[in-house]
Amino acid sequence: MKFLKVISEKENPLFKRKEVYVEIESESVPKKEYAEKIISEKFSTPEEWIAIKKIDGRFGSRIFRITASLYHSKEIKEQTEPKSKKTVQAAAPPTQ
Repeated sequence: MKFLKVISEKENPLFKRKEVYVEIESESVPKKEYAEKIISEKFSTPEEWIAIKKIDGRFGSRIFRITASLYHSKEIKEQTEPKSKKTVQAAAPPTQ
């Protein structure tokens, strides 16, 4: 990563989160874990409190745009963020 540029930063008091839109330069598409780490360092927020919404890139470009939400706590993130199908199925008791 050569640079990280904050495009927009908006506080959302209803969901108790900050919505950010950043650009990074990378050789390949960054993984969500890597994007969480970079945003965590930039905004001084624990990685568990960050939800990556989207990573966009254009063909032939090394610049990627990341949309993310920075929550005020891990509990608020878990209540607000939609659960994946795998998570819901793993939590449900097995049917017979």
